[in-house]
Amino acid sequence: MIPRYSRPEMTRIWEPENKFRIWFEIEAHACDAQAELGVIPKSAAQTVWKYGKWEIDRIDEIERETKHDVIAFLTNLAEHVGDDARFVHQGMTSSDVLDTTLAVQMTQAADLLLADLDQLLAALKDRAVEHRYTATIGRSHGIHAEPTTFGLKLAGHYAAFARNRERLAAARADIATCAISGAVGTFANIDPHVEAHVAEKMGLSVEPISTQVIPRDRHAAFFAVLGVIASSIENLSTEIRHLQRSEVLEVEEYFSAGQKGSSAMPHKRNPVLTENLTGIARVVRAAVVPAMENVTLWHERDISHSSVERVFGPDATIALDFALARLTGVIRNLVVYPETMKANLDRLGGLVFSQRVLLALTQAGMSREDAYMAVQRNAMPVWRGEGKFLDLLLKDEAISAIIEPEAIEKLFNLDFHMKHVDTIMKRVFGEPTPAA
Repeated sequence: MIPRYSRPEMTRIWEPENKFRIWFEIEAHACDAQAELGVIPKSAAQTVWKYGKWEIDRIDEIERETKHDVIAFLTNLAEHVGDDARFVHQGMTSSDVLDTTLAVQMTQAADLLLADLDQLLAALKDRAVEHRYTATIGRSHGIHAEPTTFGLKLAGHYAAFARNRERLAAARADIATCAISGAVGTFANIDPHVEAHVAEKMGLSVEPISTQVIPRDRHAAFFAVLGVIASSIENLSTEIRHLQRSEVLEVEEYFSAGQKGSSAMPHKRNPVLTENLTGIARVVRAAVVPAMENVTLWHERDISHSSVERVFGPDATIALDFALARLTGVIRNLVVYPETMKANLDRLGGLVFSQRVLLALTQAGMSREDAYMAVQRNAMPVWRGEGKFLDLLLKDEAISAIIEPEAIEKLFNLDFHMKHVDTIMKRVFGEPTPAA
C-alpha cells in the first residue's frame, strides 16, 4: 500500500523486520520444545536465543541465489548461531514458518482494526446522541419520505459497525492458528508437542489438521469480513456525500483554514474525504475474491496462494486501518446544519405527512382505496407547486366530511415521528443515553 493511505503502526506489522522477528521466535520456541523432548541439546536451544540474529540485506542477497526465502533466512541465522544452527528447523517445513507467521501478523492487524472500530463506534455514538432529536427528512429512492432524526441515521450506522466488530473478533479467533506439523502435515519428523508449545508462546491455538498448510478457508473468512467492513464504510461515506450536495447541504465535511477545494474554482468545498473512503473501500473488497480463490490448492500443498497473500494481506489491512481512522475523523468533525434539515423537511409543503392523513381517513371509515385516492389527488398539485398540502386537504369536501379541520391540522405534528426515538436509541446502545 502506498504511503499516502498507510499508518505506521499497521505498516510495521508487514515490514520485513517484524516478519523475520516472528520467523526467529517460531524457530527458537520450536528449539525449546525439541530440547524438552530430548531431540536436540538444551544448550543448542539456548545458543539460538543468545546468538540468533539476522540482516535483511544479507537474507535478500542469499535469496537471490537460493530462490527460497526461508532457506535464505536460515542460512543467515546460521552465520550467527554457528554449529548449533544444525538443530534449527528440525522436522519442520517452510509452511510451518510462513503460515504461522501469517497467522501472527493477521491477529496483530486484527487487533489494530478492532481498536480502530472502537474509536469509530465511540464517535458515532457521541454524534448520534448529540443529534437524537435533530429532525431531518428520511428518503427512499432518494425522494422525501417521512421525518426521522439525524441521530437515528447515525445510530443505524453505529449498529452496522458494532456487528462488524463482532464479525472481526470472530474472524480473528478463527485465523489465530499455528501449524508446526512438518511435510504434508503428518508430524512424521516432529512431535505435536512442538506445535502446541509454539502455539502457546505465539498466542495462537493449534491447527487441528494443517496438511502442511493452514486451510485457506480461514483466510477467506477473514478477508470477507474486511470486505464487509469496507462496504459499511462506503455506505456511511455515500450518505455523507449525498447530504453534502449543494442542493441538500444538511451536513458538510469540516473544511479547515487554508484548505483548497479546486484548482480552478476557488468557491469549492468538496466531500473529498468520503469520496476517498469510497475508493479505498473498493481496494479492500478487491481482496475478497482472491482470498476465496486461494481456498483451492493442489493436494496437501501448493503455493498458488502465496503471491496473492503477500500483496493483499498488507494492502487490505493497511488500507482498512487508514479508512477507519479517516472515517472516525470525518464523524468527529462533521458539520451538521439542523436549520437546513428543517428547511428541507418543509420543502414539499407538508407532503411528508401524507401517510398520517391516509391512516386517519381509513380509521374514520373510508376504504383504503378511496382514502389513497383522496390523499393523492391533493398531493399531486403540491408536487407541481400549486399550494400547500394542508390547505388543499382542508378544502377537500370528501375529506372534511369525515375529519374535522382541527383533527387534520394535528396530523401535521412533527413530534409524532419522534415518540419512539428513545426506544430505538436504547435498543442500539443498550442503555439509556442522555438527551443532547
